[in-house]
Amino acid sequence: MSIFNNKVVVITGAGSGIGRAMAQQLAAKGARLALSDVNADKLNETSASLPQGTEVKTYALDVSDRQAVFDHADDVQRDFGTAHFIFNNAGVTLIGTVEHCTIEEMEWLLSINLWGVIYGTKAFLPMMLAQDEGHIVNISSVLGMVSFKTQSAYNISKFGIRALTECLWSELDGTGVRAVSVHPGGIKTSLDTQGRMCAAAGEDEEFFYPSTEKLLTTPPEKCAEKIIAGIERGKKRIVTGHTSKSTWWMSRWLPNSYPAVFKRMFITEK
Repeated sequence: MSIFNNKVVVITGAGSGIGRAMAQQLAAKGARLALSDVNADKLNETSASLPQGTEVKTYALDVSDRQAVFDHADDVQRDFGTAHFIFNNAGVTLIGTVEHCTIEEMEWLLSINLWGVIYGTKAFLPMMLAQDEGHIVNISSVLGMVSFKTQSAYNISKFGIRALTECLWSELDGTGVRAVSVHPGGIKTSLDTQGRMCAAAGEDEEFFYPSTEKLLTTPPEKCAEKIIAGIERGKKRIVTGHTSKSTWWMSRWLPNSYPAVFKRMFITEK
């Protein structure tokens, strides 16, 4: 029997991509689902795609709103009694160099990608500690292991998520609550709906979209499958998706020279 059977699973960003795929696969494992997204229409599509008989409730949620996230935790506790898993999955991307991105653009991304994960962790951790059971699953990225040109704000957020989660490994030891750092790479997602180009974009940013044909190839369903399997096996770090394993090892073997390798591997020259 799956560790998810009859457990309350909270997933942010469940309206599309990895979040939707995880909801579908966890429903098949008997999970009770609390699904949220900022896009109510997409969230309803996810809910409608679940197997008949799935226990699911949906919540409109902007994870960049601190009070809304804490209120969401209260709503989940009211509706389900508790939460056993929180998947801090909601995220966006911003294409832009440090020079070209405005402070406001970087704040927009960090408020969702990083602060949203911090809020979700803080909001759901108390009930997990109180019951001596829980999983905090934070979705970082392979770009939380290495940095990539024009992904400055995204890199900052995903390295921050990794740091937060690895800190929790030690802090939660012996509590019955586990923290998991997930590093997807090359997942085929919709950049036009989940990301934006910085307003001052130029030639440095324009190279990125052609390179995505080489980078973004792994279906979200495959990624979700690997994440769920990794959690069931008790892994603390899950690295999955196209080029993810090679990127992980590159960050360790070539910590100072990997940018030159990436340029040869992925970047479409101007």
